[in-house]
Formats: sequence, C-alpha cells, structure tokens
Amino acid sequence: MKYITLPALLALVACEAPISPVSRAEPELLRLRMSGPPGATPDQCWGSITTPAVVETVTEDILLQPAEIGDDGTIRSAPVYKSETRQAIVRERQDVWFETPCEDEMTSEFIASVQRALSVRGFFSGTVTGVMDARTRSAIRAYQAPQGLNSAILSSAAARQLGLVAVAPAG
Repeated sequence: MKYITLPALLALVACEAPISPVSRAEPELLRLRMSGPPGATPDQCWGSITTPAVVETVTEDILLQPAEIGDDGTIRSAPVYKSETRQAIVRERQDVWFETPCEDEMTSEFIASVQRALSVRGFFSGTVTGVMDARTRSAIRAYQAPQGLNSAILSSAAARQLGLVAVAPAG
C-alpha cells in the first residue's frame, strides 16, 4: 500500500490551476448566456432557470356499465365504475430569463463586494474571498428566492438592490 506524504500532497495542490473568481461552476451557472430571450438587446447578459412542471395525480371514476332501471323506475342493477389514476400536468415547465452582470464585470473585487453586501444583510457568513464559490452562490440564492428568483446566478436586479450596480436615471 502506498501513502502520499504531506510534502507530496502539498506539491500536488500547488500544481492545481489557480482558482478564477467564478470557480467550479455548478450546472446552473453554465446557463449564463451572452444572448438572451427573443428581442433582447445584444449588449446585455442573461441568466435563465427552468421552473419544473407541476404534475398532479388525478383519480377518475369511469362508467363501465350504466344502471339498469325498470319500467317502474326501480333499479335492477347498480352502475359499474372503474377507478383510473393518471398523472396530469397542471403547469408546464417554463424558462425564466433575467438580466445578469456580464462575465467581465464579475471580477474578484465585484464578487468580494457581493459577499460583503450579502454578509451585512445576514445571507453570507464566512471569509470574503472574492471567489464565486458554493457558499456565495448559496447566499445569492437565499437573497433572491424571496423575491421570486430561485437561482444562484446573481441577477442585475439583485445587484442593484445590493447597491453594487448603477441604477439608470429616471426619465
């Protein structure tokens, strides 16, 4: 049995490529798009999430044989039903598009500002690293979910609410 010594392990870790500000993206983060929904302006960046379909189990009674009713109105035999259970889609899945800061804006300084802003609001705990790691994505999701966007991709609307992106002047 071979063992890896601590110096060998440290050497292996040192050989790993440096972590970029957006590191080890979860599948959802791969949904950042340079082109958005139909009609989107080309100078914006977009994220999207797919909401799942809502499926319900429906049970119906299907009439197999109607009741036999005599000429005098008496029931000679009761109706026969069969219960049938099936799945029914109540709401189709949907692609939800939202504007996001573009990749060139997601610098380590910007991500550190996101972490600080979320920390002040009680959504992020830990060291401010300037790296878009799992803890930061989780805090972004927790911040945006009550506003109707259950995504770990930072929306431009959330960035504006956090005071990190300039708000266009009114009028």
